[in-house]
Amino acid sequence: MNVPQLPSSAGLLRLGSATGPARPGPSPKSEGERARGFASGAAILILGGVLALLAPGRAAAQSTGVAEAAVDLKQMSVNDLMNIKVTSVAKEPEKLLDAPSAIQVITNDDIERSGADSLPEALRLADNLEVAQKDVNNWAISARGFSANLADKLLVLIDGRAVYSPLYAGVIWNVQDYPLEDIDRIEVISGPGGTLWGANAVNGVINITSKSAKDTQGGYLEEAVGSQLQNQTEVRYGGNLAPEVYYRVYGEHTQDGSEVFSTGASALDSERVTRTGFRVDSTSAAQNLLTVQGDYYNGIQDLGAAGEGGLSGGNVLGRWSHTFADDSDLSLQLYYDQTYLATPSVASPAALPYYSGFPAAELVDDLQTYDLDFQYHWRLGAANDLIAGLGYRFTDEKDADLGIIRFSPATLRHELFSGFVQDVIALPANLSLTLGTKLEHNGYTGLETEPNARLQWALTPKQMLWAAVSRAVRTPSRYDRDLQVVTGLQNAPAPLQFPALFLSGSNNFQSETELAYELGYRAELGTRISASVSTFYNDYNDLRSITPTPTTATYIYPYPVVFQNNLEGQTYGAEVSANYQPLYWWRLHAGYDLLREHIFIKPGQVDATGALNETADPRNQYFLRSAMDLPDRAELDLAYRWIDSRILDSSPTNGPVAGMVPCYFELDARLAWQATKQLELSLVGQNLLHPHHVEYGFPSTTREEVARDVYAKAEWRF
Repeated sequence: MNVPQLPSSAGLLRLGSATGPARPGPSPKSEGERARGFASGAAILILGGVLALLAPGRAAAQSTGVAEAAVDLKQMSVNDLMNIKVTSVAKEPEKLLDAPSAIQVITNDDIERSGADSLPEALRLADNLEVAQKDVNNWAISARGFSANLADKLLVLIDGRAVYSPLYAGVIWNVQDYPLEDIDRIEVISGPGGTLWGANAVNGVINITSKSAKDTQGGYLEEAVGSQLQNQTEVRYGGNLAPEVYYRVYGEHTQDGSEVFSTGASALDSERVTRTGFRVDSTSAAQNLLTVQGDYYNGIQDLGAAGEGGLSGGNVLGRWSHTFADDSDLSLQLYYDQTYLATPSVASPAALPYYSGFPAAELVDDLQTYDLDFQYHWRLGAANDLIAGLGYRFTDEKDADLGIIRFSPATLRHELFSGFVQDVIALPANLSLTLGTKLEHNGYTGLETEPNARLQWALTPKQMLWAAVSRAVRTPSRYDRDLQVVTGLQNAPAPLQFPALFLSGSNNFQSETELAYELGYRAELGTRISASVSTFYNDYNDLRSITPTPTTATYIYPYPVVFQNNLEGQTYGAEVSANYQPLYWWRLHAGYDLLREHIFIKPGQVDATGALNETADPRNQYFLRSAMDLPDRAELDLAYRWIDSRILDSSPTNGPVAGMVPCYFELDARLAWQATKQLELSLVGQNLLHPHHVEYGFPSTTREEVARDVYAKAEWRF
């Protein structure tokens, strides 16, 4: 759905044309909010500086060991990769080989060797995701379909902190970026995860886990310079506060150049973002683990004639884990998250006697989130392994008007109460049955239930077959309930008069529901080959529709169009991935995704876009990656991808008009040389096969294309 469409992630809703008057300055309110954000960031920087001064010497002695550990990770075999411990499926560590879910793991080495310079680019390494770049910093990322302009069925967590925006239930990706060097792994589940993770984990869960401070001792300096990635600088330092108490502090600045239009002209959407943060991990008591961490960011995005958009925010998280025995433990987590976004728009002057127009303005979204989570894991007898938890979340969101875009009420406070329980039951014949459910109570729709049943069969110690039936929900967002888009034409003479509202949310909008059926197989087929196959059939109900208002004697136009739940449908498909190591110095990875969607209007109901507004997905995706460890400490990495065409709608005003994003084939490459034990030099090329290509967006003169990027990077560990 492209009207109104989410802008670059520096703001909320991208509006205005590419031409207009001179850029307006930021509003007084936005300046005050930015000042508050800078104060928060300064506090974190000061704290980081104090920590760094406490014990700078101790880290140096450990830096060599950390460097050697990084080398060991690069030499992981297929067997080692299948034995990586994951936590996203059961909320408890288990081997990847034994996880009964469609899960893929992106390791830190995978990220480094891909040449990715942002989280969305790193997520291209997960074959079970659909990743499309819209502009410099705006991405469409989903699993198993529904990669619409407002993709809202994928839950993303960073170290246990949910980072989706309640404004539209999606993720603003450049706001939630993170230094890639400090990421330990990314676990990507395609399929429902509502039983453990709650609402919006409908088609998948992305769980990003950063490294422990213990694993980032010593110093790290990174400098990258290129064509699109114009500059990226990261500085990190880790040391000891006390025996078994470790810390790290980091700072990162990234400057991305503008993408282009089909003509090759600049889209004038460059961005500069600075981030800083810290993490402290204490393992001084054998049965207790304590983590305290925080991040702050501040950035500016060029919005052409509209001026500059602003983004800033920060978070602080604390987590305590206590182990009673090998099969009994608990954890308590608390975090605070604040985000601030500001998007200006150009003036829309009166063009007709009855068109009022709109002045230049700025849409501001200020969100504060408080979250508390408790979980307890224990074994009951020989056959039952249980985990249960309780959660509470409070959000306070304020949205200031931007001319034609409004949210009513302007301030919304919401509470979310949740609880879950899951039992893994050991059965005869190498079978296990997982049963669980989550209960959530939200301020829009009340109580929601998300049950799950999962059967696992260990065919051999190296082969596993699994099947699952799950229910998941996508709860309403501010966009569904509170959005108001006005026309400025309400003073036109009859019968040309428009109502004041053009597009509106609905107080009657309900949760979207999914009933999912899955069947999968994962195996280590010898010491050099591993493979997984996942198939699915999903049945959806009460999907979002855009319904015209019946015309009356007063208005001949069917406005406002209103969000309702008039769609339903099914999707099905398969996900295949394989790893092969033909030689000890050469590793290959291949992946294929198949997706079929049948979304339609409920009998007797209406949708202005002909059920096109929620889907914009490729039917086929192919991936092939090669990683070579060459002589003289050199590495050569290649990544090919072929993405099928996408069909998407234009707007709620044009009816069921379909547009196409053509299929494309691209190549990324990286050549690296370990000059010394501390210094690595690399040259990275992204999207090398075309000067620029399109990945998302309805055909128009303002649709942006992704430009080829070549950059050089130096990494120094000390």
